[in-house]
Amino acid sequence: MTTPILRDFLEIPYEELEEMNLAAKQARLDRTPISTLQEQRMKYLTDERRIKAVTVCFTDLEGRLQMLDYDKKYLLKSYDNLTFDGSSIRGFSAQHESDLRLSIDWSAFYWLPADIFGPGKILVFSEVLDRDGSPYHADMRGRLKLAAEKLFAKDGTLCYVAPEIEGFLFKGRDAERRYYETEGFEYVSKGGYYHSLPGDSLRLFIDSAAEVQRAMGFQNEKDHPEVAPSQFEMNFGYSEAIVTADQVQLYKLLCRQVAAKLDMTASFLPKPVTGVNGSGMHTNMSFARGGKNLFWDANGEDGLSQAGWDAIGRILHVGEGLCLLLNPSVNAYRRLDPHYEAPNQIKASANDRGSMVRIPTGNERSARIEVRSVAPDANPYLVFYTLMRTALEGKGAGASAEVLKAGTKTLPDNIYDAMSLFEQDSFVTGLVGEDVAQRYIGLKRMQADRCAKSLGSLIKVPEIQFHHEVTNQFLWSMF
Repeated sequence: MTTPILRDFLEIPYEELEEMNLAAKQARLDRTPISTLQEQRMKYLTDERRIKAVTVCFTDLEGRLQMLDYDKKYLLKSYDNLTFDGSSIRGFSAQHESDLRLSIDWSAFYWLPADIFGPGKILVFSEVLDRDGSPYHADMRGRLKLAAEKLFAKDGTLCYVAPEIEGFLFKGRDAERRYYETEGFEYVSKGGYYHSLPGDSLRLFIDSAAEVQRAMGFQNEKDHPEVAPSQFEMNFGYSEAIVTADQVQLYKLLCRQVAAKLDMTASFLPKPVTGVNGSGMHTNMSFARGGKNLFWDANGEDGLSQAGWDAIGRILHVGEGLCLLLNPSVNAYRRLDPHYEAPNQIKASANDRGSMVRIPTGNERSARIEVRSVAPDANPYLVFYTLMRTALEGKGAGASAEVLKAGTKTLPDNIYDAMSLFEQDSFVTGLVGEDVAQRYIGLKRMQADRCAKSLGSLIKVPEIQFHHEVTNQFLWSMF
């Protein structure tokens, strides 16, 4: 007697997944009307009986990806009235104003590899709305999306971003949460830059994660071990800022998920181990209009146009004020150490990797600037939003390349100085607004005050235990 199949949930082969996700991505970039996409997606969800749930994602102020699974039938009936308790999210609403809404972004729709995320699930991003349906001011995804839409509506300008996100792979699941017990991390590989034997733990992880990226339409470029032991980097193609920011969140999610399945931990702490290079999220940025790269000039200094140098000047002008947004954790300031190629010098350079902004070798298609002093635990929506607006609206334009290359100031080397410089910079705080700036400072101060003020050379348990990406309410409540 044949045993009946009790569950028949959606499982799509990787090659087919890639085609579906790339088509969805292209529709997004083509600016297919959201009403059209909503109709298509809802029809698909209705017709595809093998889908059991839809994972709806949003990101809190500090950059943690929050996920809610909705039963498919419920979502189809109630997609316009999805509420959640904002007071449970650090940096969102207070207890007396807790109800917030989710507005599904039907363009940011992803089919998931069933072996990594489970069968029968679809993932979609959302914006956060206030009770009255207006955009919630602390939702930086919504702020970035709106700013990019206004920029395009004004004169067709697009902001392109490509991040280089480094991380570490450690033995054991939940290695960060267990740090208060182990007081250390254990490498899975000591191979070093570009070197990891085929089939070893690090290479197996990188290969598996890269396959998931391709299946989800990331359009991979290269992946490799990084300089430090057990360190990795997987690069994907540039895209519009909001698309790239979503992919940053998915990149970190899928890396953690793949690592967990291998009984390991993918960590995006900026400096988890003393004595080796830390991890960054080098952020490559350019602007285009009418298919033309506005940062390219074959005759410009280092192949960069005046618009490109002006963008650099504006970013460097408020480099100190931006630092807290780009480096949001206590641990991030260990990375800004000049002994390990730290990008802590507030200047520009084509070759010096210690500069805050680098000008990579480029051409008409790839000319860009690279903001190197971004930590991998930063909120990508907040980072791209502030860098995009600063590059276009800030003061500091008109300085010569010679002057911008000769800077002598450095970024702060601890979070307390970074908080002070952020609060003093009216332009940077003005970008996010007074209320969001105060909420953000409050979160950073709470985290910093739970750690000893002086960094010292030893990585301390509290800077891992109370790191904003270690989402353990039990530990946070024991202070």
